[in-house]
Amino acid sequence: MTQSTTAQGAHGRLARLFRESAPLLVMLALLLVARSSFANHYVVPSGSMQPTLQPGDRVVVDMSAYGVRVPFTAITLIERDVPRAGDVAVFKSPHDGTRLIKRVVAVAGDRVALLDGRLSINGRALARGADAGIESFGGRQVALDLGDGGGPDIASLRVPPGKLLVLGDHRGASADGRMFGLVSADSVYARARGVYYRRGEGLRWQAL
Repeated sequence: MTQSTTAQGAHGRLARLFRESAPLLVMLALLLVARSSFANHYVVPSGSMQPTLQPGDRVVVDMSAYGVRVPFTAITLIERDVPRAGDVAVFKSPHDGTRLIKRVVAVAGDRVALLDGRLSINGRALARGADAGIESFGGRQVALDLGDGGGPDIASLRVPPGKLLVLGDHRGASADGRMFGLVSADSVYARARGVYYRRGEGLRWQAL
């Protein structure tokens, strides 16, 4: 067997291997793009969003809720919705770029006050009636954890254009917008849709 024949055989095997593996490589690439642009999951690292989210919860996040982006970039191809008060959102911390999950509680133009862990937006208290541990964001009822107090107060704050205020539902045990400041709306890249797995309970579905 000549050297030329050996080289041709090796080339043929490589070409055959590529043809056979190409569909798998394409599928993996599509899955990677889908995860970065459309849907993904998030593992909750702490108790800052209790009782809504527990440490270790696995959460489905909609990567296209606020727009379809070029994978692995902040470039938006298709505009969709905007972050709204009450959304549980995933974003990059303005402090160190860490991926965080918190609740959007106020958007551009809102006047915010926070006293003993309870919010007032534009002069209206979100917790009303006998149960001061439940806040209402439109039609969405949000349970708070005030077992560790309310954390730092906010005397008065007007949210400027392009910014959001995010807080944890566990107000006394959350490092949130009171510590790292307002979040750029552009840095919010996913909306949490629901919990699909919880330690001790297994698979479940809890819409957010």
